[in-house]
Amino acid sequence: MRYVIRAVKYFFYFCALLALMIGILILAHATDANNVETLFRDGYNSLVKIAIMFGILSAFYPMFGFQKKEAIVPGEYKEIRTAVIEFMESRGYKLESEQGEDMTFRSSSVVNRLFRMFEDRITLTRRISGFDVEGLRRDVVRLVHGLENKIRNMDLY
Repeated sequence: MRYVIRAVKYFFYFCALLALMIGILILAHATDANNVETLFRDGYNSLVKIAIMFGILSAFYPMFGFQKKEAIVPGEYKEIRTAVIEFMESRGYKLESEQGEDMTFRSSSVVNRLFRMFEDRITLTRRISGFDVEGLRRDVVRLVHGLENKIRNMDLY
């Protein structure tokens, strides 16, 4: 169900971006705003084609835009918990919830949350070797490497 919600969000996000770009063109008097037939080459047929293209892109983007990646973080949870929270806070995330040894973080910046359509949640699920980190692909890759490096260079003993 989360996948479908993300796909619908991205569809409306792409539509809003298109409307914003067209609005800028109209305000800059770069195009005629009186008629859709003159705004696009094929008029209303172009809008249908754009909507279909946005629908296809929105249907597949969540599959590639989100991922789960393992972070190898040695140590007992009690020993590394504070370091993990400090690391995530230094990267602009705040602890949203903690259930057992699993943690969920959200972006502390409202602007980041808005640009990411409130799909900014990073979930750390405890595993034997560390954590499974789940969220936006670009954030997950960056956070996994940074977290592994921080814990590796931390003096636990």
